[in-house]
Amino acid sequence: MIPDPTVPTGPGLTPAPSDGAEPTGSAPQPNPEEVNRREFVHSLAAACASGLPLWLGAIRVPAQDPGPPGAPGQDAADHWYGMGVDISKCIGCGRCVYACKVENDVPMEPGCFNTWVERYVIDTKGEAVVDSPDGGIAGFPSAPLDPNVRKTFFVPKLCNHCAKPPCVQVCPVGATFITPDGVVLVDEDYCIGCRYCIQACPYGARWFHPTKHVAAKCTFCYHRVRQGLRPACVEACPTGARIFGEIEGRATPLARFVRFNDTQVLKPNLNTRPKVYYAKLDMEVR
Repeated sequence: MIPDPTVPTGPGLTPAPSDGAEPTGSAPQPNPEEVNRREFVHSLAAACASGLPLWLGAIRVPAQDPGPPGAPGQDAADHWYGMGVDISKCIGCGRCVYACKVENDVPMEPGCFNTWVERYVIDTKGEAVVDSPDGGIAGFPSAPLDPNVRKTFFVPKLCNHCAKPPCVQVCPVGATFITPDGVVLVDEDYCIGCRYCIQACPYGARWFHPTKHVAAKCTFCYHRVRQGLRPACVEACPTGARIFGEIEGRATPLARFVRFNDTQVLKPNLNTRPKVYYAKLDMEVR
């Protein structure tokens, strides 16, 4: 957990002696809060003297900027993160996969992916053929023209950061946990490499690190989120197919995405309450 930075404090005032002597040392500095209150009172008095109606919006009261979601100094319990994916915007370029590997030091080896892209080819009978060469990191080869192919589309996949994650339930040492803001993480110092969580994940989103010998997965780039930044895959997407943010309680881009689109989640019958929402998702996706 990254601790919140402390609130900076200004220089203190030298207390006056009790016998009435003049204080020594540097001159006292004005308190910013007193200056703000003084400016407010002066603005209020000026408005009364001019006979203008007193509207709250007519007087600018200084306020503390809360900062972007997840910025230092914010309470993690005040947020609930998720991701949206617009299938119609994904072009299968694989930039998200590469950006994730670079940002999170994921080995450039087969089977080591925090996120990957699958291509679905649906024929006229409704049958689907799915491929994902090297996780889609280098894109996909052009499919030959086939009159029997009805449609083709790409589906980015990652850890769903479930609200009821089965991986957390099966971990025997508590190395897998869910943060107050809804991100499922793995504590590498506690993980014993038993791989129970890898087997328990119904989305195949976990893998075994070949050198650290611990379970690994997507973290929503939590180190970036806590600094008020977006995950690397979201930043790298050239079409805006991925949307990251808060799900509930705020008019965030993700909240609007879920509200204004017919979104679905993967394997809803498992009751894991995944927090990755797909728009324009076909029934063939599994």
